[in-house]
Amino acid sequence: MNFKNKLKLYSSFLSQEESTVEEKPLPKEIPYFELWQSNGARVYEMNGEYCLIKEKRFSIDEKRGKYHFRDFLKAVDAWQHSDFQHPLSAKGFRPEDLFFFDTETTGLGGGVGNTIFLLGYAFIEGDQVVIRQHFLPEPGYEIPLYDSFLRSCDYTTLVTYNGRAFDWPQVKTRHTLVREHVPKLPAFGHFDLLHAARRLWKRDLDSLRLSIVENEILGIERLDDVPGYLAPIIYFDFVETKNPEGVLKVMEHNEEDVLSLILLYTHISFQLLGLDQDIGVTEKWSVGRWFSSLKETNQAIIYLEDATKGLEGKERWESLFELALLYKREKNFQKAYPYFAEIAHQGKGKLKLNASIEAAKILEHQDKDYTTALKICEEAYDELLKIERLVEIPLSQKQDLKKRIHRLQEKRRNVSQY
Repeated sequence: MNFKNKLKLYSSFLSQEESTVEEKPLPKEIPYFELWQSNGARVYEMNGEYCLIKEKRFSIDEKRGKYHFRDFLKAVDAWQHSDFQHPLSAKGFRPEDLFFFDTETTGLGGGVGNTIFLLGYAFIEGDQVVIRQHFLPEPGYEIPLYDSFLRSCDYTTLVTYNGRAFDWPQVKTRHTLVREHVPKLPAFGHFDLLHAARRLWKRDLDSLRLSIVENEILGIERLDDVPGYLAPIIYFDFVETKNPEGVLKVMEHNEEDVLSLILLYTHISFQLLGLDQDIGVTEKWSVGRWFSSLKETNQAIIYLEDATKGLEGKERWESLFELALLYKREKNFQKAYPYFAEIAHQGKGKLKLNASIEAAKILEHQDKDYTTALKICEEAYDELLKIERLVEIPLSQKQDLKKRIHRLQEKRRNVSQY
């Protein structure tokens, strides 16, 4: 590379504010030029290498499944008025700050052997949803691919579906190979909606693939969609033939993915913020447990109190137990005890055992009712003997229960002497 070309290359990353690369019309020598151009593609060229950038816009009033894109604005606004902490909170953000991102790669594994050939993302711009996709036309053209992508990234928080474990680590891996020639990776916050889906729907859905979640939860049905597992095969065929017909179908699949992320984030936010009027009983339970794990006790109690009214069987006992523990955490023993006692008398197995111990603690230390506490502990010990051959019971728990029974017997004798 001569000195003039080196200067041109280095200037592309010395200045973040003013790009020196030129965005030109697609040159005629690119195979299937007219087909690319008719599908809204443009070229991003650097020193004889290039990538293709395809952009598409939707009205924010468009509806897909249960939601309009405008509902996303409502969700972000509602977060501004929330009074609790949550990993998916958009409090302090504008709608334009969120960056909905997905990739298509040549394989499902990680490492340098796996190449990203499509970087797709969506964002809000005024009254439109913009989708932009950066496509790698040749395996060796990653410098213009990442240079064009990173010069487009000006967003606060990344929203993905399994992006924390796959997409963004893969971007980091590929970036290390070209980092001397392109801008640095930005520091993003990250909302990974797969983790939310596991929290909310793992009991209800057989699969948590995005296409399943969007169909079952959001009411979106894809037509003539290319399965994601075919994307690598289609890309390798493109590399050989240069015919983009198959790749354009993969780009439509990626487009569907990033659009669904906007609506999925909206739906999850509505559930967390109490705005989903159609939220199911098990979803209320799952949201309550999620808030409980975050120590957001007030929010957890609201959801669990409501959920227990519709749950049955073991799920109801589990919800009641979680709710009782929350009241105990708040030192509201008057609210906690009836729930522990109900499970102790009507539940089964380890849940009955644990609830019995918790009920006995309240009776012993708060109410000083040693007789009732002793009776509950003796019943709990009988349950322990029934189930210890079927489920693992820690030896320490068995020993602690014995000690509690002996202590209560002694306290009851001391009280009876006066």
